[in-house]
Amino acid sequence: MIATAAVVPHPPLLVPELAGAAAAETTALRVACRDVAARLAMAGDRWVAVGAGPVASHHRSDACGTFAGFGADVRVALGPDADPSAAPDRELALPVLVAGWLRAQAGAAGERVRIEAHVLPADTPPAEARRVGAELAAGEDAVLLVLGDGAATHTPRAPGAFDERAAGWDRAVAAALATGDADVLAGLDAGLADALLAGGRVPWQVLAGAVPRPSSARLEHTSAPFGVAYHVAVWGR
Repeated sequence: MIATAAVVPHPPLLVPELAGAAAAETTALRVACRDVAARLAMAGDRWVAVGAGPVASHHRSDACGTFAGFGADVRVALGPDADPSAAPDRELALPVLVAGWLRAQAGAAGERVRIEAHVLPADTPPAEARRVGAELAAGEDAVLLVLGDGAATHTPRAPGAFDERAAGWDRAVAAALATGDADVLAGLDAGLADALLAGGRVPWQVLAGAVPRPSSARLEHTSAPFGVAYHVAVWGR
């Protein structure tokens, strides 16, 4: 059963060592993510993390990795069982690395956290994403960490350049996260998500399947630095 679920983005610039000059501009986002991680660690020490990537993968709590491929050898572990002397897995997907980094940001409670991470293909159909969420919710008690970014087309200098549809897309996502409207997330159009480079579509639809009727919902942060939208939210089952 999923008692608590949190939504966070996974840009490398969350990590101060990688953010460089952008660190100040993304401080509020970073603080919101750290606060949510601390709350998740207090809610439970078993996290199920879900993100999307080019290929599917599954990672146990003894995995460790590094952000070296993104510019700095910042190492992370998915649980206390990870061997600190072992060579880090340099192929860990970005959502998994950020999940491990957030575990380390959760303070003393985070030291007990064990993360089981699932990366779904970025082209996972909506119905399949919801099915995965329902399956996760039927499993062992856990807290759910959902990692995904919004549209990357909010400004001309954004990674996907400017698309006038991005603003409406992310307003709808933010409103759904704020009100606990899983139906809106479940109905996000895969084709439009791809056009807007909105990588969060699949994990948000996993959330919709795992927590279809949340008892509480709160949007903690939303912003679009550098033309990419990032949302942070917490849902109660």
